[in-house]
Amino acid sequence: MKKAKILLVDDEVAFANNIAKLITKRGYDIITVYNGESAVQAVDEYDFDVIVLDLKMPGMDGMDALKLIKGKKPGVEVIILTGHGSFESGIDGMQLGAFDFIMKPVRFEELYEKIRQAYQRKLILEEKDQGPEAGEGEKK
Repeated sequence: MKKAKILLVDDEVAFANNIAKLITKRGYDIITVYNGESAVQAVDEYDFDVIVLDLKMPGMDGMDALKLIKGKKPGVEVIILTGHGSFESGIDGMQLGAFDFIMKPVRFEELYEKIRQAYQRKLILEEKDQGPEAGEGEKK
């Protein structure tokens, strides 16, 4: 099975770097950026399987970045990191196509499990799209 390619987007540099080290130890390839603009640029340059995206960032916030990312790469799974008591923002993000959201402060094991689930979902959807019956419609 191929390694998942993860993009982590968070303006809290120490947090982002710590999470990236832990994810790398679990065998995933990860790129870390610290703002929404860099996230959108990274999506143009690489094919990611899962993006972990903080909502509250200076400049382009996570919601604007999510809209642009999903417009460019609708198949990428996005997990939103939301804090500041903004449960509703997580729900809004899911309505825009995010896989799920997780509240900050986040426990690494919980985040890792969400990433694993999002990657599994992406693999399943890709398999369906590339299956032998793709394009033929369902037969019963």
